[in-house]
Amino acid sequence: MSQDETSGRVLLFTGDGKGKTTAAVGMGLRACGHGMRVLMLQFIKATPTGEISAARQLPSFEIVQTGRGFVPPPGHPQFEEHRRAAAAGVEQAAQAVTSGRYDLVILDEVCTAVSLSLLDEKRVAELAAKRPLAVTLVLTGRGATPGLMALADTVTEMRCLKHAYDSGRRAQKGVEF
Repeated sequence: MSQDETSGRVLLFTGDGKGKTTAAVGMGLRACGHGMRVLMLQFIKATPTGEISAARQLPSFEIVQTGRGFVPPPGHPQFEEHRRAAAAGVEQAAQAVTSGRYDLVILDEVCTAVSLSLLDEKRVAELAAKRPLAVTLVLTGRGATPGLMALADTVTEMRCLKHAYDSGRRAQKGVEF
């Protein structure tokens, strides 16, 4: 095998369409199937989701929610709590990436955290740059900045052409969460 086949990559899933987290979870599942160890840190989410329940059944797939839920606008009394949670999450991610414990690290909604000013793009870029070559890093979330897209090896934009929300349908268990 060449180094290119064994070196980790940086992938980024962004856009206003559905499927960013789902794609990352799929990658995690695929990695587990190859005996790899996976950590997903969720930067915004703070409620039980189907992916957390499923991952509990896979000893090599760990999901940790570092977020506090829906983010209020800057200036709101709780905004700083969300910012502190995101900062703690990125520090946890930095430790995980260099720990040697994981082959694939997913930073779910980290692009959203940057676009909402919870995290500095530079801090996420530093984390990506310091990862060992064997570790694959996946970044997800709406509003990926040009800087985050530039550091990724692969960028996929999910575009919403039609969504059930638009016709008034609520989020469905097993589909949206």
